[in-house]
Amino acid sequence: MDRIRRFWGWGFDDAGLTKDEDRRLAERVRPFMPVAEAPVAPPTIDEIGLGPAALAPPSSLAPWCEVSDLARASHTYGKSFRDIVRALERRFERPPDVVASPPDEAGVVDVLDWAATVDAVVIPYGGGSSVVGGVEAPPGDDRPVISLDLGRLDRVLEVDTVSRAALIQGGVFGPSLEEQLRPHRLTLRHYPQSFEVSSLGGWIATRSGGHFASLHTHIDDFVESVRAVTPAGVSESRRLPGSGAGPSPDRLLIGSEGILGVITAAWMRLQDRPTFRASSVARFDSFTAGARAARALAQSGLWPTNCRLLDAGEALMTGAGRGDAHLLLIAFESADHPVDGQLARALELARDFGGVVDSPEDARAVGADASAAWRAAFLRAPYVRDSLVRLGLISETFETAITWDRFDLFVERIRQTTEDALRRVNAWPGVVTCRLTHVYPDGAAPYFTVLAPGDGLRRLDQWGEVKRAVIGAIGSGGGTVTHHHAVGRDHRPGYDLERPELFAQQLRAAKRAVDPTSMLNPGVLIDP
Repeated sequence: MDRIRRFWGWGFDDAGLTKDEDRRLAERVRPFMPVAEAPVAPPTIDEIGLGPAALAPPSSLAPWCEVSDLARASHTYGKSFRDIVRALERRFERPPDVVASPPDEAGVVDVLDWAATVDAVVIPYGGGSSVVGGVEAPPGDDRPVISLDLGRLDRVLEVDTVSRAALIQGGVFGPSLEEQLRPHRLTLRHYPQSFEVSSLGGWIATRSGGHFASLHTHIDDFVESVRAVTPAGVSESRRLPGSGAGPSPDRLLIGSEGILGVITAAWMRLQDRPTFRASSVARFDSFTAGARAARALAQSGLWPTNCRLLDAGEALMTGAGRGDAHLLLIAFESADHPVDGQLARALELARDFGGVVDSPEDARAVGADASAAWRAAFLRAPYVRDSLVRLGLISETFETAITWDRFDLFVERIRQTTEDALRRVNAWPGVVTCRLTHVYPDGAAPYFTVLAPGDGLRRLDQWGEVKRAVIGAIGSGGGTVTHHHAVGRDHRPGYDLERPELFAQQLRAAKRAVDPTSMLNPGVLIDP
């Protein structure tokens, strides 16, 4: 039986927190900030009045198009804090008029052709897990809206075991993709937090960042060639291990967020499934010392699969620690050779910077426990976030990247800016924690988690002011507005300032070449 996905929040109906878990969560948080006495009840589809659709599919497309309230509500928003709040307030103000789920690439072409004849907006939709406003209707655009759901394009079409690559359709979700690769003893080895409810095409379109902390961190590293349908025709790059032939056509589509074409398939580089693993944890008295150890590891050439630094608050919140130390989670894996020697050298580096590591036997046990606790919390976090929002709280994250030479001052500045903004909007006392999600030889990706009391119907205004303040501080501090969450509509102001204006003009020209009427996801990355 297919699992039922939530139309109003993250994931599946059977995977959210139970009533007892909601109660225990409220008890954990209440000592730190005001919490509602009872969580807001999730909406039912019968409570949502969407109004009539402005568009009806032609008979040739009708068998795989939906106009039901459930289908339209499910495709109205992504899964950001702002999206969950609006859904809990029963506000689905601009749902798509039609949800089209073509069975193949020819159907995608048919949808774009139909959209051109009726002057409709088309929003490519993978898993709908966007947390940056990347799949909702453009404000101020009164054209009809078609949500183009790629979920039926979900197969691994061809596997090249010699080259370790596969041709994979863009709509396949993470678990199904890995299950189809398993008989070949291969893996894509790309695990974003949204893995369970996001698609390959979505990963490529948003330059998704995976779970692993060094070396192959982004989906970019795995793309061999891309095939996409545009209003001007179908584009497919040549499959190559590498090329110096001018600007890469793949790189134009990677991160394009649906504005330049609908990604229907891609050849992806694969890896053998790991069989050797080793992990441990080092405890630090200061976040700065832990960051220096992480930098040494990133520059060592050891390439750990996990090199995540959790500040004491983050460690406590996720259950990875007791809140009395900053934790550096270190792990290695390989399909070819034992990795114990790499772990031993990594722990030596950690000790050089003041890290406390237990005996080898204890370190392995503690490392495995801490890593398991962190991983469980990592995958469960979006469901917890939904419950926190239902309790009336502001629950948000900010992720960025910065070079090591500016790291310490930058992290402190973002922390202080966030806390000051929370106080300014009367959302205090709050909690601001930080972890490093990815490390590179030249820098790192700090990820900030914010939890604060919200003020009823003012909650989105509070959130908006805090987000604007943090985006401003990130930009002026030299960081990127997003390391792996994508741009969407929420991060457009920061992206507009981050990119060179001449590049923006080039991007607009590329958009005009393939989509002259700005049919595809208008307003994301660039204005129509």
